Amino acid sequence: MQIHDQPSKDYLIVRVGAERYAVPGVAIREVARWRPPTPVPGTPPVLPGIISQRGIVLPTVDLRLLLGLEATEPDRAARFVIIRQDQTDVALMVDAALDLCHLTEDDLARPPAGLDPQRARLLGAVAQHEGQPLLVIDLAALLAVLLEGA
Repeated sequence: MQIHDQPSKDYLIVRVGAERYAVPGVAIREVARWRPPTPVPGTPPVLPGIISQRGIVLPTVDLRLLLGLEATEPDRAARFVIIRQDQTDVALMVDAALDLCHLTEDDLARPPAGLDPQRARLLGAVAQHEGQPLLVIDLAALLAVLLEGA
């Protein structure tokens, strides 16, 4: 029998631009291959369109644009990370889905004060994983930003 001092949580590590982000595993429904979303007139660039996944129509969110990074053309590694947060399903566009990891509360630290405000408002924490920084996305904050009109 193992005894854990701190509960660990699972995260999916994704690459957006040159940075690595962690998406809480509890919210992830599926990781799917990228395909061009169907554009919806009048939506902001951060919401490039919709996709149908297993009969469910999902809005797509370009994490690059939401995080203030430069938009690029998706390549073969690009994926949709389909999440459910607060009864809302969304497909997050990422450059690659890399790995799963387990983090405890001790692994997580507050985001640094000097971080770009556009990016900082979407982060719940930062961590080190395999010697590299890992930015933990706060999905509730992400949805709040989208509802504000990104």
